[in-house]
Amino acid sequence: MRSPILSSSAVAADADEVSGQQVGGIAERIASAISLGMLAVGERLPAEIELANQFGVAVATLRKALASLRAQGIVETRRGRNGGTFVVKAPFPSQHSLRQALATTSIVALRDLADEHAAISASAARLAALRSSPARPTRLAELAFRAREARGAQDLTLSDSRFHIEIAVLSQSQRLLTAEQRLQSEITPLLWSEGLARVSAHDAFTDHLALVMAIEQGRADDAWRVAEAHIMSNIRAIVAAKLALPESLQGIEETGRAANSRSKL
Repeated sequence: MRSPILSSSAVAADADEVSGQQVGGIAERIASAISLGMLAVGERLPAEIELANQFGVAVATLRKALASLRAQGIVETRRGRNGGTFVVKAPFPSQHSLRQALATTSIVALRDLADEHAAISASAARLAALRSSPARPTRLAELAFRAREARGAQDLTLSDSRFHIEIAVLSQSQRLLTAEQRLQSEITPLLWSEGLARVSAHDAFTDHLALVMAIEQGRADDAWRVAEAHIMSNIRAIVAAKLALPESLQGIEETGRAANSRSKL
């Protein structure tokens, strides 16, 4: 039986009180799992009852989320003996949407994101080093080399995310895995998008190899240190990309902040 592909930390709610926001949140998390390669194009999603249990919601709520994904062309539902809901497209944000998202994210918010991601990734790396058995080689080296050979924003994002998610898997902590999956969906597209941060693939590969060696050799403190430095370097690249945005986009953050303030009055 395969491990859950989606977070099991969603708060359960009565089906009669489920809001559109909750349905949208479930759809977004399934789409994120697909974009991160946890579900491949052509693959069948788990049964509706299993997915609903993972999210802690009623099957009716889960079906509304799947209907939203069908409307977006991300999944399709087939009837018959071999039927089910299948992935037909891997969503990936456009460069325009990424630039808009970066423009509306404050430096303070990016700093908070850096603190969270560094804590999660470093903890996962440390536990992976402590809990991995030297007698059982990991897939980390294979994934590191695959990331080095990736080309194009979507492939680079996917391969980079897979490497870090595998470290979280090796930590044997479901909470860390869930957090890493969410953070990868938020951060990694910004790192590899054309015209934004576009970090050095060579530097990333060097860091990945250092992580592989530290984890597989059981050097927990080194794994923590390398993972933390790697994440902070990535966030600095994103901050630099934000500061380099055209002046026409620089005012979006303030405009959005003012609109949010007015909505609270």
